[in-house]
Amino acid sequence: MSPVNSDNVVPLLPEHESPETSTEEKQPSVSGAVFNVSTSIIGAGIMSIPATLKVLGVFPAFVLIVLIAWLVDVSVEFMLRFSYAGGSTTYAGLMKESFGRIGSVAVQICVMITNLGCLIIYLIIIGDVLSGAQSGEESVHLGVLQEWFGIHWWNTRNVAILFIVIFVMLPLVLFRRVEFLSMSSAVAVLLAIVFVGICSAMAISATVKGETRNIRSLPQLDDQAAFFNLFTAIPVIVTAFTFHFNVHAIGVELGKPEAMASAVRISLILCALIYFSIGLFGYILFGDSIEADILVNFDEATGSMIGSVLNDIVRLSYAFHLMLVFPLLNFSLRTNIDEFLFPDKSLLAKDNKRFLFLTFILLAAAYLIAIAIPNIWYFFQFMGSTAAVSIAFIFPGALALRDVHGISSRKDKIIGATMIILAVITSTIAISSNLYSLGN
Repeated sequence: MSPVNSDNVVPLLPEHESPETSTEEKQPSVSGAVFNVSTSIIGAGIMSIPATLKVLGVFPAFVLIVLIAWLVDVSVEFMLRFSYAGGSTTYAGLMKESFGRIGSVAVQICVMITNLGCLIIYLIIIGDVLSGAQSGEESVHLGVLQEWFGIHWWNTRNVAILFIVIFVMLPLVLFRRVEFLSMSSAVAVLLAIVFVGICSAMAISATVKGETRNIRSLPQLDDQAAFFNLFTAIPVIVTAFTFHFNVHAIGVELGKPEAMASAVRISLILCALIYFSIGLFGYILFGDSIEADILVNFDEATGSMIGSVLNDIVRLSYAFHLMLVFPLLNFSLRTNIDEFLFPDKSLLAKDNKRFLFLTFILLAAAYLIAIAIPNIWYFFQFMGSTAAVSIAFIFPGALALRDVHGISSRKDKIIGATMIILAVITSTIAISSNLYSLGN
């Protein structure tokens, strides 16, 4: 990302004071922004990346992760530059400057689909870890609580997820300022690193003992269906890197153009390393037997007490990580729904009734859908093929092409057009392949 010159742009903060901040409050730090951005990125993606390596092979997956991370970097640069030029403080407001009401509504709908989908996925994964999941018609994966205490009514999937929603999620989503979540985000990033660290240690140990699975460096293209199946992995990785809905929320509170650009770059590098590491080590550990949710693989019997303990630590560490990611995505989801439904109302942070109403409705909706969906792979693919691709590439590329502030260079417009074309082509093929697979 090219450096942003703060002397020649309009600050992301509006001239009037934010309703959720006070001049007496401590200015948010760059490290806090890095933690919040990184946590916005690392979510369900970390458990789905290993499955993409099974489809793509190691080398193409590495190239694709690096390429998508770079494109995301460029797309966020477009967003920041146009936000500073026009003074927009939300993604919807940024699109409205260039495309009017249609642009803002398009962003809001895509953010609703993507974020609500991610929140549902998080609850599904947490349920998988704590209370197990059905995989196919006969294979049942037990959760940690069931392995420890046996199967009881209080550790069933519905009850376990409900307990987490009420006693963990609810207190966190009641924060009205995203900077207050920086400490929980720091813990979330640490837990993700612990998850990767243990997986890498297990993979190295398995390699030394000669117990690793066969892995492919390149994709196995046996037929036409296998070729088109490659495109289904791209939206999964795109979704794993999509955090654009929180760029303004974090940047407004940080209030420093160059600092926000640096925070984004550091976060993308960190997350790309985490994604490829967990993908590689997970693929080495489980090979082609990797499930769409790699956490399910960690309930397999290891034959040793130490192996069982490590499996439980891996599963629980990532479940707790998702519990801390949940409020950060909920923050922008709630804001976009409020702007969509009540565009002329006062700011959400100032209206207690509206704030609490939306908070409880979103939690209830995420919970009810999570307990009704058995598998997340197709959900994640379709979401990445549509809304997430639009948020990450199509909308930022359109901003560069529209160029209402006259700041796009020829190179910017070429990159913007390329992002849109690639996004549309890959999404179309991925959706067609998914529908074909479901039909069969």
